[in-house]
Amino acid sequence: MSTTQPIKSKDALNQFKNYYLLQKPQPRNYTLIILGLNTALRISDILTLKWNDIYDDHTKTMKKHLEVIEQKTGKSRTIALNRSICTTLKNYLSYSFQEKPYEKEQYLFLSQKGKNEPISRSQAYRIICTAAKASGLDQHISCHSLRKTFGYHAWKQGTPPALLMDLYNHSSYSITKRYLSIEQDERDEVYLKITL
Repeated sequence: MSTTQPIKSKDALNQFKNYYLLQKPQPRNYTLIILGLNTALRISDILTLKWNDIYDDHTKTMKKHLEVIEQKTGKSRTIALNRSICTTLKNYLSYSFQEKPYEKEQYLFLSQKGKNEPISRSQAYRIICTAAKASGLDQHISCHSLRKTFGYHAWKQGTPPALLMDLYNHSSYSITKRYLSIEQDERDEVYLKITL
């Protein structure tokens, strides 16, 4: 089995993230992908989110930060909700409660089984793989690719690896380095840009 990869190409990333928005509109699936790409949360933490985690019922607005206790590490994370996440969540909120009253204890990514249960990890995997395949991505893409894609593009935009290590709550720099999936072509780019 090959290692899960980040989506490095910006064109491929746009096709991937817009699959459930433009090609096969499904607000739940689109929101899952946008949230995963923009928060770097593990899929296990994303699937446990409820509306009261991201929406302030008193002010009727999206919260500015998401507070999460990571299931895997038990560590606390505070994540700023950027414009992309907030816009997507507002649209998804309107869609989710268009025919029924708002329920703050409802899971964001509700299963279609009729109960207040989140979709399963395997269903999240199918959602992501379907979008990846439709986008022509031939490398190994999985739920973890969302987390890795965040780090790769943050690194390419100049975020220091030590800060990424902190954002990921990694215990060592070597783990973060592996996440970035730096390959020879990225190393070559550094050498070719330097002219001393």
